[in-house]
Amino acid sequence: MKDLGKRIDLHTHSLLSDGALLPSEALRYASTLDHEALAITDHVDYSNIESVMRKLLLFEKHHAPLLDVRFIPGVEITHADPRLIPDLAKLARQLGAKLVVCHGETTAEPVIKGTDHVAVSEKGLIDILAHPGNISEEDAALAAKNGVHLELTSKKAHGKTNRHVAEMAKKTGAKLLVNTDAHRPEDYLTQEKAFRLAKSCGLKDEEALIAVKNNPLELLGRIK
Repeated sequence: MKDLGKRIDLHTHSLLSDGALLPSEALRYASTLDHEALAITDHVDYSNIESVMRKLLLFEKHHAPLLDVRFIPGVEITHADPRLIPDLAKLARQLGAKLVVCHGETTAEPVIKGTDHVAVSEKGLIDILAHPGNISEEDAALAAKNGVHLELTSKKAHGKTNRHVAEMAKKTGAKLLVNTDAHRPEDYLTQEKAFRLAKSCGLKDEEALIAVKNNPLELLGRIK
């Protein structure tokens, strides 16, 4: 087995939105599975973005320094009208979000058409387009140009289009990540399972290694 490095999961949820765990519980589960870093990216829109970020930053200040897993406070902009996504992303960063995920056009939910396009259209706006469904080659190319990572997800409802996402990324040079979209303890993955998931999407060994190790490390390096 290649040196896969430690696990970095950049899309998970806590009970601050629809997850089952406190941030402290989530980080503890991640620790037992040899994670280097875990981002909690709870679902937000204008109704809750301020309260979610305030609570995650309190956790970061008081609890995170005691942990052996790096904690990344973030958000997942969810089911927002595409016209609102740029301003929501900017507001999230103003409020202290260190990672901004956008809920992509998964085939499992009625996401507004055009969400994927807006999410990848501006550099420095969105870090990760989560479960982008049947993303077009044009939008995958924009993701590559603007540094937006495309997600391969282990969440079954959203993962039906993983192979398509991988194909679009390979065609355009967009960067892939393997995330869990974890809501419960059983959702977290070891690095070995993440590597196998990447392989199951049609990636070769070296491509899968880049998706589970190199690209997450690169994105983690951007976060101050």
